[in-house]
Amino acid sequence: MKLYHISELEQLSGIKAPTIRVWERRYNLIEPGRTDTNIRMYDDRQVRKLLNVATLLSNGYKISKIAELDEDDMHAMVLGLQGSTDDADSVATSFVNELIVSMLAFDEVNFEKTFAAAASRYGLFEAMLNVFYPLLHKIGIMWSTEDAMPVQEHFASAVVRRKLIAATDALVLKRKRRKKFLLMLPPGEWHEIGLLFANYIIRAKEVETIYLGQNVPYEQVPAVLEKTELTHVLLFFIARPEQDNLTYIRKAMQLPRDLPLLVAGSHKAIAALHLGSNTHLLESPHDLLNYL
Repeated sequence: MKLYHISELEQLSGIKAPTIRVWERRYNLIEPGRTDTNIRMYDDRQVRKLLNVATLLSNGYKISKIAELDEDDMHAMVLGLQGSTDDADSVATSFVNELIVSMLAFDEVNFEKTFAAAASRYGLFEAMLNVFYPLLHKIGIMWSTEDAMPVQEHFASAVVRRKLIAATDALVLKRKRRKKFLLMLPPGEWHEIGLLFANYIIRAKEVETIYLGQNVPYEQVPAVLEKTELTHVLLFFIARPEQDNLTYIRKAMQLPRDLPLLVAGSHKAIAALHLGSNTHLLESPHDLLNYL
């Protein structure tokens, strides 16, 4: 069973570590285990409880009242909030936290149910932006550079990947639109979730894409340029690239000077890149939307 440091608990819940410690002392909210060196460690059940606490807090409940609830009542209240409040941010938070709870428990039935509820509430496109992007960002699978991800993240990654592919396949492909994007992962890159997410966003806006997928040599791009009129190229970096000079990469792909190159990915990877002319950094899905 995976155990979590308080810093990971903070990332998943959005509640600061000092606040978690105070609640432990004042309300006996959760009781962490301790390592031999007295470092706090938390199990899946404690993570699930704190996620439910975070959801109730975002909906205006006081921590003193939340602490009086048992875990079953707390979770029932969280589920009831998804259809009873008009606060879109609070509802999105409840969906994200419920998906994480499902991930930790390997509960695909509840994951699917929560996915459907979010899509029904927002519409699929807005659910992807407001629920599934924050989910991916929180649990790290969009930006992961670790091959040995916790098994729960593999589970979530497989489900979300399937959902993204199905949602993209359900879109009606438009031809002869003004814009056309080439999407690919550079050589040595295999983590596809972020690129799949970008592909869905672009196609949902009725813009055509050519999706090449994982581990594509730069030298294969000219063959695409010969056959089609691209308006943008999008690369997604997760691991630190061997070649970090995007001017060199543009030359390897033989991109025309006026063809925009868009880059996105993990903070660590993109921080190492040297941007050149007509090369643009995307830091969120909203940055991508600006090009559509």
